[in-house]
Amino acid sequence: MYPIFRLLKEVFVARRQPPLAPFGEHHVSHHICWPWDIDMFMEMNNGRILTVYDFGRFGAAQRIGLLKAIMREKWTLTMAGAVVRYRRRLTLFERFTVKSHAVCWDDRFVYLEQSMWKKNGECASHVVYRAAVLRNGKLVPTQEVADALGFDGPRPPVPDWIKAWSDAEALRPWPPMQDAGVD
Repeated sequence: MYPIFRLLKEVFVARRQPPLAPFGEHHVSHHICWPWDIDMFMEMNNGRILTVYDFGRFGAAQRIGLLKAIMREKWTLTMAGAVVRYRRRLTLFERFTVKSHAVCWDDRFVYLEQSMWKKNGECASHVVYRAAVLRNGKLVPTQEVADALGFDGPRPPVPDWIKAWSDAEALRPWPPMQDAGVD
């Protein structure tokens, strides 16, 4: 089951924090690896890690004003891709922080970077998401989203490594190839 109460807690906590610029500093949230987060190897399940990243994104969205804009404009959010790097285990009752921020955008997507940090300063994992804002199932131009957030600065450059990932995704076959004769 999706931990909706943890998500609501994160949004509530973020509402009480000072606003952030849309492409500025990181939103930082604090978490604990609970018994329902672990897998049979006694570490945080990789799927739950992605769910905890959801919490960080919603906290950041609250602080930059995106949740307010979504409600006002009747938009929805969707994820259009992700690339994850896992490096260190998070174990039962371990405390950790999640850092979340929007890095840049292109004509269609906003690129979000998030990382999980152990108390000893080690990075446990890192993820980059390609996100889209939708209106009636159609992409909202990213400049319109930036305008709705009151962002009037120059468009942040797309880092080479994000561009390389995005370009590689464009080469990936869709729909995925299927083996002949497999039901």
